[in-house]
Amino acid sequence: MIMRKKLYLVFLAMMLAMAAHAQFEKDKKYIGASLSGFNLSYNGTEKTNFGLDAKAGYMVMDNVMLTGTVGYHKMEDVPSVVNLGIGGRYYIEQNGIYLGASLNYSHMYESCDDFQPSVQIGYAFFLSRTVTVEPEIYYNQSFKSHKDYSKVGLRIGIGVYL
Repeated sequence: MIMRKKLYLVFLAMMLAMAAHAQFEKDKKYIGASLSGFNLSYNGTEKTNFGLDAKAGYMVMDNVMLTGTVGYHKMEDVPSVVNLGIGGRYYIEQNGIYLGASLNYSHMYESCDDFQPSVQIGYAFFLSRTVTVEPEIYYNQSFKSHKDYSKVGLRIGIGVYL
């Protein structure tokens, strides 16, 4: 009886791994949205913040996705920020963990535009064959002012792989 349960768990784990891998194949499309803030990020100028990002992607080869992002971030004591970005993700085979990099253009207010390279590490946890929950840790490096605008934080997203 115990052996049967172990075999069932091994079979289930293998099926989940194969289902996740099938979503990271060439020519798949991706649509996602994420929330950041809620005091889950830090930089030198903000106290509380709220961020909403929309992302679209295309798998140019197995495990490699090109992405485009648009975002809006509202911060306390600092004007709102609008972001546009391009980047990519590399999915570590068959487990949903990904590494990402991007370049973002941030428009804060008239004289404070900034280009920010960013790195991310996240996990695509499949709720179904196409829908994921994606927690992600990120770091944005500011060229304008490192101490005021560089940011490290946590983002929670929902993704759909088509």
